[in-house]
Amino acid sequence: MRLDDIEKEEGQGFQFPGSFEITAMGVANANLRERVQEILRELGLTVLEASVRERASSQGNYVSVSVMFTCPTREKYEAAHASLRAHPDIRYTL
Repeated sequence: MRLDDIEKEEGQGFQFPGSFEITAMGVANANLRERVQEILRELGLTVLEASVRERASSQGNYVSVSVMFTCPTREKYEAAHASLRAHPDIRYTL
């Protein structure tokens, strides 16, 4: 079978349930490392604690926090992004 012979299914992409990474960027003094994990847990998602990474911007004013989590549905995944973006100290998510 060749790659060209595989038909792409509609809706293909993320497979649920699954593990996903989300990155939140915001102000450095907002304790985002803990807050991002709290927000995900409040949604009933399981944070994979060993995966948590934090990186400061070059001038130290902003920080990005990346977290892996397990997610049962696309709706919960979208709710995770929406909840993080609703936090006043988070500028955006990836």
